[in-house]
Amino acid sequence: MAGERFYNKMTRKVVLTGHYGSGKTEIAVSLAMLLASGSAQKVSLVDLDIVNPYFRSRERRDLLKAVGVTIYGSAFKEESTMELPALGAGLRAPLEDSSCRVIVDVGGNDSGALVLNQFTKYFTDSETTMLAVVNANRPDTRCLGGALMHIEAIEAVTGLEINGIVNNSHLLRETTAGTVIKGHELCKEISEATGKKIWCDCYPDGIVKPEDLPGLSERLLPLGMHMRPTWLDA
Repeated sequence: MAGERFYNKMTRKVVLTGHYGSGKTEIAVSLAMLLASGSAQKVSLVDLDIVNPYFRSRERRDLLKAVGVTIYGSAFKEESTMELPALGAGLRAPLEDSSCRVIVDVGGNDSGALVLNQFTKYFTDSETTMLAVVNANRPDTRCLGGALMHIEAIEAVTGLEINGIVNNSHLLRETTAGTVIKGHELCKEISEATGKKIWCDCYPDGIVKPEDLPGLSERLLPLGMHMRPTWLDA
């Protein structure tokens, strides 16, 4: 459906922030792959998550490279050193390249978002959209008060304004259409309280069908499970 390709019209740089476990990294990887699919435009993923040793987008370097996405972030390339909190100098290249579309995967909470302060000048222009990912099934963001607290904390430590909300409410393979709709309702509350628009609603492709999400069809983002180790399903 045409509405699913809204992301092709987004700003050149999209920054994903949010609570730990909200699913930012899965969104970053899936969105980068969707943008690269059938497109001649350069697409890069900048991994700024240096506080969480789990589910790092740089671990999917080969998968992303296969579809034409270049990943930047850690100064180290080997798996055994990927968790070291060292950023490579080259990650500024895609941010400065006006011909490159960039997805920025930021660490969780305000502590993870603090790294953005090193690159503020790249995220204050009209080419940037700052997003807060909300998973209504995480304990700290399952209600309006908790979600607002996290959004406000991220804005406070970075000095950057979050422009939109991403509904990524899921229960992994147990996700249903009702799970996504429940998250959308929470995001509507957040939007009404802050004036920030709902940027999109995410759903796990192959588990939830887009036709089962009536009223959300204009901005649906299909996600893979690229970050979930296969041994967890054994």
